[in-house]
Amino acid sequence: MHQVPSPPKGWLRQGGGKLLLVGVLLVASLGYFGWTAFRSSTVYYRTVDELLALGERAYHKDMRVSGKLVAGSFQRVPGSTQAFFVLTDPKGEGRLLATYTGVVPELFFNPYSEIVLEGQLQPNGVFVAEQVIVKCPSKYASQPLGEVPQGN
Repeated sequence: MHQVPSPPKGWLRQGGGKLLLVGVLLVASLGYFGWTAFRSSTVYYRTVDELLALGERAYHKDMRVSGKLVAGSFQRVPGSTQAFFVLTDPKGEGRLLATYTGVVPELFFNPYSEIVLEGQLQPNGVFVAEQVIVKCPSKYASQPLGEVPQGN
């Protein structure tokens, strides 16, 4: 039977320690990057009511909030891309004033759309959005208001 040779005595002093340290640092950094990528890709969003219930604990924290656009609340500052609007929770009475600077997707105004904002709630009660995501269930897109879609 063949015996596996043992490392030479003093191999840590001859550069083996550096190689071991580099390997440990490489594995640790890959693990850290994998963990942060997973954590940021699984960001949970809150409803308007959930966000408002947090009160001061929500101020200046990056988060996502989901709601429906309150009809007639959208206003754009003349000559700019800054907009103000109000989101509401479909199940509650909470209303959230939000602002966004940028181009708003056309689906934003679809009554079936769910709007997800990424940004921060400020102490003045305004949610400053850095990104707007519009989720529109396509099976409802062509249904007239008041009609219930038939099962597929």
